[in-house]
Amino acid sequence: MKRNKFGYLIREGVRGIFLHGFMSFAAVCVTVACLIIMGSFSLILYNLSVMVTELEQENEMIVYIDETYTEDQAKSVGSQINMIGNVHNAQFISREEALKNFVEEQNDPDAFAGLQSDTLRDRFVITLEDNTLMRQTENDLRQIQGVADVSAHYEISEGFTTLQHVLRIASVAIIAVLLVVSLLIISNTVKLAMYDRKDEIAVMRMVGATNGFIRMPYVVEGFLLGMFGAAVAFFLEWGLYKLVAERIASVDTLRLFTVVPFSEVLYLMIAAYAITGFMVGVFGSLLSIRKFLNV
Repeated sequence: MKRNKFGYLIREGVRGIFLHGFMSFAAVCVTVACLIIMGSFSLILYNLSVMVTELEQENEMIVYIDETYTEDQAKSVGSQINMIGNVHNAQFISREEALKNFVEEQNDPDAFAGLQSDTLRDRFVITLEDNTLMRQTENDLRQIQGVADVSAHYEISEGFTTLQHVLRIASVAIIAVLLVVSLLIISNTVKLAMYDRKDEIAVMRMVGATNGFIRMPYVVEGFLLGMFGAAVAFFLEWGLYKLVAERIASVDTLRLFTVVPFSEVLYLMIAAYAITGFMVGVFGSLLSIRKFLNV
């Protein structure tokens, strides 16, 4: 009996799709378009977030060691630096290495040929776990005996933090709007189907059919439309992403842009599209049916 009931729901749901073929096609197309826009925007934001994170890691702090310390004494300070919780990595650079790097970076190395390494200080180049805690970390570093000075670029760190906040807010706002649009499209499609079959529904109510029995075929119809639209959108998004990634790789010879492989977000995208398709289809149908049955 349950199997017959399940088969009836599937048949009625599929029949509703073909009964209003044009509206069903329009609903799937709009759903696909909205999901592709949502997916593309999300992938762009994800890639930008990865790029910002990588740039944050390049926003380094420099800890200068007291010039009276020998190289061995300076290196010993590194163990105390690494004990600070927010320090991700501390790379020691000797005076000689710092001088060599400085001269190599100049356009006229000969002008600094007589410069002695003892005019510079041993130092540590530090990357942090969380750049938002840079000021606190600087205070902790200054408390270490042997640390003469700390150089940190707060404005860069704060700029990255602000950018990430803006990206998050923009993504939530745009995705929410597109989700509402998709829900309304599915809702209107199911509403039209119920209106065309209002006489059939009236007869079913007269013979004692429950609201649950009446609404289930339309929920199945919305579910099928939502999931089919999600599947189509996912494969189109996959192909579009790979095409754009290959195009960027071919023209970005300097590797200025980071494009995350689609395989890295594959399962996340599958889950997101499936959940969104389910929500758009089922909740869009329930919204429409509830209004219709309350009339």
